[in-house]
Amino acid sequence: MKTIGGVVLVLISLVFTVSGEAEDFEGKFYIGEGDTAYLELLDIARRMFGPDPEFQNLPMLYTPAWNGLVEGPTWGAWWIQNSYGPTYCAMPFFEEPYSTFLMNSHDLWFDQMGDGKRAGNHGYVAPDGSLCDAAAPGVIHYRQGDGRHAMHDWGMEFTAAGLLMQAEWMLIRRNPAEIAHYLPKLERCANFIESRRDPDNDLFLAGPAANLLAPSYAGWKQPDGTYKHAYLTGLSITYIAALDRLIEVDKLAGDPEKAAVYAERRDLAKAGLARLATDEGYFIKSLDPDGTRHGVYGAEKHGYFEASPNHDAIAFRVVDDAQSRRIHDKIVSIPLLRRHHVIQANEPGLDDMYEPPTSWLWQHGTWVNGGHWSTCEARMVMAYYRLGAYDDARRSMEHMLGFARQFRMDNPLVEFGSKVYQPKEPINITYDAFGPPAAFVRGLFEYLYAADALTIIPHVPPSITRLEQRFPIRFGEKRLCLATVGSGPVAAVRVNDREWPRFDGEKVTLPYDALPETAFVFIALGDGDLGRLRPWELAAPALPPEDDTRWSVAAELPNVDIQRLRACYDVGGGRSYEAAHARLALEYVLTIAERRRLQQEKKLAPLPEPSQTAADQSYRDTAARLYEGLVKVLDSPSSK
Repeated sequence: MKTIGGVVLVLISLVFTVSGEAEDFEGKFYIGEGDTAYLELLDIARRMFGPDPEFQNLPMLYTPAWNGLVEGPTWGAWWIQNSYGPTYCAMPFFEEPYSTFLMNSHDLWFDQMGDGKRAGNHGYVAPDGSLCDAAAPGVIHYRQGDGRHAMHDWGMEFTAAGLLMQAEWMLIRRNPAEIAHYLPKLERCANFIESRRDPDNDLFLAGPAANLLAPSYAGWKQPDGTYKHAYLTGLSITYIAALDRLIEVDKLAGDPEKAAVYAERRDLAKAGLARLATDEGYFIKSLDPDGTRHGVYGAEKHGYFEASPNHDAIAFRVVDDAQSRRIHDKIVSIPLLRRHHVIQANEPGLDDMYEPPTSWLWQHGTWVNGGHWSTCEARMVMAYYRLGAYDDARRSMEHMLGFARQFRMDNPLVEFGSKVYQPKEPINITYDAFGPPAAFVRGLFEYLYAADALTIIPHVPPSITRLEQRFPIRFGEKRLCLATVGSGPVAAVRVNDREWPRFDGEKVTLPYDALPETAFVFIALGDGDLGRLRPWELAAPALPPEDDTRWSVAAELPNVDIQRLRACYDVGGGRSYEAAHARLALEYVLTIAERRRLQQEKKLAPLPEPSQTAADQSYRDTAARLYEGLVKVLDSPSSK
């Protein structure tokens, strides 16, 4: 039995073959052969998005307050910049109840978006179409809330990122009612960003703290010490990526005229973006209207490399393959940019913030000036996969697991990504920290959603010669199960029992109307033999009987009614949101029992106190919150 860091992985079996054959791996979510260590990391990454007895997991961030996800126990709201990476990367495999949880969290932004009348926190009234930094019920911060918020601009790049995530979700779900509801809001967001376009150069003007990793950007400094708007590279890149998706949503909604308008806007923005690239191919951070360039690595002034616009340009395919490789080459050439195998915000330190980097928070390596943000790492990992930099992705995931094993999934990570931000808490958990594992999963196939089709681009490390991804990917009402065999370019494809002709050496195209409701998409890479792949069972495991001893842990959960949960298990034939929520809550109770068993058998390495007690309590608290939230839904007037 294999151990990692003193932990016995009871959910994994490894079979070693003879005569030089590949090793087999069998995990909960991934089965395959070849590089078992990589397969094991993939399996752990996916396990973290459901109840798990060993690792901190996504349900721990559920809150009944809005029946959704929260940034963390010490951060009681929902941030755009923090959720950007994990949400984008996890959406393809989010099913109920996570779909509802996520949309309820997004509605905190969209239900309170700027309209030119509504006052947010500190009395700020945002323009129509503006999203925010963060929101909670009855709370919205239209400006970055940290730092000197009175001088901050509106959340320009926040709005672009929120637009991108919601448009991506519309393309994944393909729900006409949801599209009709959200599309006008998304178009308002786009029009708000358009209000900052300079028609002379097709760049976008933004003031202090209007960037995603705010408030590290100050804008154009004036002789009197004030700051005016400058051309922000990240805003162009994120907006272009958002427009790519908004165009497809408009097509899906049957409005080709609007799609054409947004396509023209996108193309102009791409032409303008070229002004913000260096001769080496990477992007600067910003351009002042007087021509001063910020973020030219090695320059005497403002001579740092800004990571986020560069890895985002790769991850969201804003730039072509050639420029992507040049950007990655530049990242590789700056060793201190990834001191601990995860990306920092910048290297070296910033010399153009509106606060001097003298205090701990603002100094290089701590917060927005050279600290590590896992929401950014998610997009960096997507970039690695696109370019085949699998070892970089592996090292990133391994580094993050060092925190996960200690129940320290904190963000930001200080000291250039090596330590937690809140060390005095007994344990840490944040939504940001789920970005790298989500990207480690999505990066395998990338998933490019469009109005009429989904494009799969396999990025399977050549050291893995067979991979079966044993959980479905969402595409409207269709569920896709993916597997590859062999190594190299795409050579053959089968969907269920049919040969599939829509592929080339790089990608597989899956038109929505041509797909069955459940599609097993088997891909031969190189000389791989499709005959080695067989469909697998998708049904959820049966609920244990009432007298199963594992239910005894419910005695520790006095506010959780197991019988009421069981009664909801089959609502709507087991396919309803309520049934899925009940199933998750019940599974969480069983996970507590499984964790107890592993501890009793000394198969989980203990944490130091008080972390051990806090970690165990976090499981009980999660089960109680899941039950509380479901009861609120069931007892609400709308459900009667």
